[in-house]
Amino acid sequence: MDKSTKPASRHTIEITSTRRDVVGSGDFERANRGLVARHATGVIEVGGAAVYDVNRYSFLGHGEDNPETVHPTLWRQAQLNSIHGLFEVAPGVWQARGYDISNVTFVQGETGWIVIDPLTVAPTAKACLELANETLGRRPVSAVIYTHSHADHFGGVLGVVTRDQVSIGDCRVIAPVGFLAETVGENVVAGPAMLRRAVFQFGPLLPTGERGHVDCGLGKAIPFWQSDLIAPTESITETGQEVVVDGVRMVFQLTPGTEAPAEMNFYFPDQKWLCTAENCTATMHNLVPIRGALVRDALAWSKYIDETLEMFGSQAEVQFASHNWPNWGNEAIGVYLSLQRDLYRWMHDQTMRQANHGMTATEIAELLELPDEFALVAHTIGHYGDLVHNVKAVYQRYLSWYDANPARLWELPPEESAKRYVDLAGGPENLLSKARQAFDGGDYRWVAELVAHLVFADPANEDGRELLADTFEQLGYQSQSATFRNAYLQGAQELRFGTPARQPVPAGRFVESMTVDQIVDTMAVRLKAEEVGGLTASVGLVVTDRGESWTVHLENRCLRAVPGIKPGSPDATVEVSTPSIMGLLEGKSGLDDLVGQGHLALDGDKQAVEAVFGHLDRFETFFPVVTP
Repeated sequence: MDKSTKPASRHTIEITSTRRDVVGSGDFERANRGLVARHATGVIEVGGAAVYDVNRYSFLGHGEDNPETVHPTLWRQAQLNSIHGLFEVAPGVWQARGYDISNVTFVQGETGWIVIDPLTVAPTAKACLELANETLGRRPVSAVIYTHSHADHFGGVLGVVTRDQVSIGDCRVIAPVGFLAETVGENVVAGPAMLRRAVFQFGPLLPTGERGHVDCGLGKAIPFWQSDLIAPTESITETGQEVVVDGVRMVFQLTPGTEAPAEMNFYFPDQKWLCTAENCTATMHNLVPIRGALVRDALAWSKYIDETLEMFGSQAEVQFASHNWPNWGNEAIGVYLSLQRDLYRWMHDQTMRQANHGMTATEIAELLELPDEFALVAHTIGHYGDLVHNVKAVYQRYLSWYDANPARLWELPPEESAKRYVDLAGGPENLLSKARQAFDGGDYRWVAELVAHLVFADPANEDGRELLADTFEQLGYQSQSATFRNAYLQGAQELRFGTPARQPVPAGRFVESMTVDQIVDTMAVRLKAEEVGGLTASVGLVVTDRGESWTVHLENRCLRAVPGIKPGSPDATVEVSTPSIMGLLEGKSGLDDLVGQGHLALDGDKQAVEAVFGHLDRFETFFPVVTP
């Protein structure tokens, strides 16, 4: 099998050489505006290992035409997102951009920094804070604001503040109502599966270069480190709520169900600054990311942007977001927000219009094309989200994955159906012969569908794997969306070199910030139900480092927790700390180990404790995706 990357085919070159002028000629000026400093080397390291390195993308240049292996507008977006440094957005507010997939914003308060969205990981956040302190004068962090419940907006919090500083009240942590529940649901309950799928969406394992990773659409790349979490100390609970943070007035707008289930915009009335979180960025966004998440509400998204315009649009002079670059000037901001508003409304309305004619999600995605009002404007083009995928998300939100045809109500699993399709095609060689003809004709989507059957029927078929890898590669080169490109190229890489070795998935560094109820919910997802049939047990759980008592029940192959311990009711009681519970979840410690080490005190029926805590599954990442 030829494992080398291939050049663009003539069919791909027809697409990547076709350029359309887009409205957004000032984007390079906006992305560079206000530059005051850059990281000295562009390499953020921990112990000599690079967590983030801007130099990996030096091949992009600035202003050069796209190569044959990258879509022209994605190349432009990638160049814009490679502009890095500390930028003055307006007097009193600065952003560090280009050192993570997201932006961190520093607002000067009366006593210290108000940090908005402290990036994905602590090392990048720490480096950006140090850059701000060295350039603008050292200040303590007086407050942290999480705009929403995605890890690239809170995961670096320990790089800007310590848990002790928050616990003693030196630093406020502010988030929208529901933040913690949504964070746990997405990053812990579904974390292992989502982590694997994110490898395809963001492409962190791809080599950088013209035939590899060029961008993530919303920002350059994901840093190589783990995210952390400090729970909010206060929540924003209603739209219009005004809060003074370190002497700075802010007016908040809750926008739940938009880009995140818990999200908020906010306005600085004294300065006329508008933060639009991740609701309005310089690209069409996802209505459901390919990594997985709750489906977003395109109609609500559009209406919230309209509300933003009504509340703040006539006043705002600066608009900045958690990704990409700002906009300046009231008129320009109004046009920008209006187009963003109407983009999500158009996708919603036209998808459901066709659905009500009886069309399926796949058919609608094939039918709809982005009209020139959006297709010719840089910030409404699908460099992150993609119209094809967003149409299916709208359909899914209202009508589910099922298209109402009973033939697809209970389909055979992929491996079984694959074997039958290969047999129907007359065997592997006949299938490959037809697929190669289609490949030569540039019909790559059909080739992918056809040869995927062969790979799932016989993953050892080298000719099939090679042809499918070559096909994914061409589809990746043609993709305007960075997420589609990354997914296709990651698929090609795994077909050529195999799935990376499986690794245990940690329970998560969020456990310290989770409620006990959420920790038990995480345990429940790991329960091996097949091993606990007929078992019933109740265990009083005293979490020593929190001073909380709960009762965990095992019944009908399910775990659940209720607050408090009724005298004499549990079969047993254990006293244990949060870190020790995390050890159990991750499989690093067994019950006997914790008892022997003095980390768990047990009173009562040990078998009940073993029934509750002794049947927890261990998750691994890098499960197969493009092979069975």
